[in-house]
Amino acid sequence: MNPVEVIQGDSPVILGLPHTGLHVPDPIAAQLNETGRALTDTDWHIHTLYEGLLPSVSSVRATFHRYVIDANRDPSGQSLYPGQYTTALCPLSDFDDNPIYQSGMEPDSAQVEQRRLDFHAPYHAALETEIRRVHARHGIAILYDCHSIRSRAPRLFDGVLPDFNIGTNNGATCAAQIEALVSDICARAEGFSSISNGRFKGGWTTRHYGNPGNGVHAIQMELAQITHLQTEKAPYALDALKAEHLRQHLKDILVSMEHWALTQVERRG
Repeated sequence: MNPVEVIQGDSPVILGLPHTGLHVPDPIAAQLNETGRALTDTDWHIHTLYEGLLPSVSSVRATFHRYVIDANRDPSGQSLYPGQYTTALCPLSDFDDNPIYQSGMEPDSAQVEQRRLDFHAPYHAALETEIRRVHARHGIAILYDCHSIRSRAPRLFDGVLPDFNIGTNNGATCAAQIEALVSDICARAEGFSSISNGRFKGGWTTRHYGNPGNGVHAIQMELAQITHLQTEKAPYALDALKAEHLRQHLKDILVSMEHWALTQVERRG
């Protein structure tokens, strides 16, 4: 299976989808225990949630599961949040700190490097290519990195997560106007809560590609899964009514970002 799926569009907006894939190669699946094979820590239905909201949008989607290797982690293994618990490049446990490998079958450094070459690197090569293509076309590109997580994950954060979690590494990865318009839409979304640069400030993808001074903007959206799932437990079924309500606000975000970008292009003439 190809580790990445790319859809090319004409919009200055690109969707990054690093955690919706479910593919685990057989040799890796054989190393996992029952907990690991459940693939619990998936961004369930996120690619479906955004589908069709902005017809001209491009997307880059990893088809492999984050238990194979996490496409949103620094390939060097450096922590995104020093001093706080965070998942690794090749996770050995789930979000609740339960081991996902059979004892003695955890990947060694050589296996991690092979996974980086086979999965992580192709995903980011495709993403970088798409960013360059879009930037060459418009003179501007906005990477919107799509994520989700359970609203309660005590190992990762205290209490209940807000519904919309916007990450720009404290404003470093995109123009202030982009963060402001996304934050405003989320704040006005009736029945939803939101925060900017709270527990999730943007993963490696957002921080690596965001370079607003050169016209490449990156922003991460981490959705609490309760906003669109029937329940945050297996089988993680999509709730159609919740999803449709949420999609209205997500569409507003994507359309507003595209409008802002195209306005910048027009002003440059």
